[in-house]
Amino acid sequence: MDPLHVLSQVEYMLAAPRPELLPRFSATAATVLPHRAAAMETGDCSRLPIKVDGDPAITGAVTSAELQRLAALGVPGQAVVAEETLGGKRRKLVVLTSAPVIGKGAMIALVPTEDEPADGALEIVAKLWDIVSVNAAQRATDPEPAVLESNIAAATARAITDLGQTHATTLTSLLSVLRSRRLGDAAARQTATDLAAAALVELRSIADRDQELSAEPASEAFGTLVAQLDPLVRHNDVTVDLAGPDDERPLPQDIAHTARTVSRGLVLAALERGSTRVRASWRIDGQDLRVTVRDDGPDVARAVPAAGLTERITPLGGRWEVDAVPDWGATITAVLPLGVQETPELRPLDRLNPRELEVLAGIARGKRNRQIADELALTEHTVKFHVRKILGKLEVSSRGEAAVLARELRLESVGA
Repeated sequence: MDPLHVLSQVEYMLAAPRPELLPRFSATAATVLPHRAAAMETGDCSRLPIKVDGDPAITGAVTSAELQRLAALGVPGQAVVAEETLGGKRRKLVVLTSAPVIGKGAMIALVPTEDEPADGALEIVAKLWDIVSVNAAQRATDPEPAVLESNIAAATARAITDLGQTHATTLTSLLSVLRSRRLGDAAARQTATDLAAAALVELRSIADRDQELSAEPASEAFGTLVAQLDPLVRHNDVTVDLAGPDDERPLPQDIAHTARTVSRGLVLAALERGSTRVRASWRIDGQDLRVTVRDDGPDVARAVPAAGLTERITPLGGRWEVDAVPDWGATITAVLPLGVQETPELRPLDRLNPRELEVLAGIARGKRNRQIADELALTEHTVKFHVRKILGKLEVSSRGEAAVLARELRLESVGA
């Protein structure tokens, strides 16, 4: 294998925008391990832990409960081949998990096209997944404001889908039992009771997993900040005091990430203003996390939070409190609500997944289904499936309306 080609493929994956991470990994892995679909669960994307790519007949039915069970099978750094359920059916799967130093790691399940994947191919995709996971975890520790805002809305949709599928399956099963002529009253009641009990366990499992993926204890979250600031504290003549919340209540990961970003930014800004003593603290006050940085810098006229930090806290409903006294220093506090904020309305194109955006770009350029299928290496049937989904998600009735909407919203890939 050409080393330059390998490096170019790694670069291609690491340079992927967040929505393209899974599709690019899947495309790269397919060169050594052909597969029909891929489903990923990550502990570092607090609002959208599940992502899918590939055959919509599989990916459209993937649930968090299925991925939770698969994650328990994984061995970090290795490819595990197993016969398990994904997308509502038992299939031969390749499960890859990671445990990077930074972040909570991730799991991906591939549906191989071959019954017995070669050992060499399994080793390569396992190593590729390790590399991609480390990069993704590092980027997830400091998400962009737009990512926070869109992920909050996307998470709500995913939770509704998962719970809806679980409820629908349970209700259908219960109705089948109650209508059955082969079961007596006692047997029907017992069977229905067992089904209901199993469904409750499933729902609790989804809730517990969501909590595990989307939150971390406040003291642990502050401990990560301490580690991040350690080089600054150890190698600087300025006194930097760090006071944690001493609280084990869970913080949503987007709050924890943002609190660390704000803390680092305010500490660095205080040092730039000539402060000789800086104190950074977190405190949970009712339903708010208060992130405070106090300093003794004389230049209080510059004690204004940077615009970039304001962009971080705004999507979360945060606000600033600033108290600056000439010759005495400044105290700046970011107040971050811990409660559920009003979910931002999804922009039309945010409702589409990466593949649907590619198909929409083709529609906007006047391409027919066959031409789009050839460009994207898909079957015409698959393109028709995507077109139906696109029209439904955009709430339009024709390809022409979808094309006009794409142009009005300046879909980036329209001109590609």
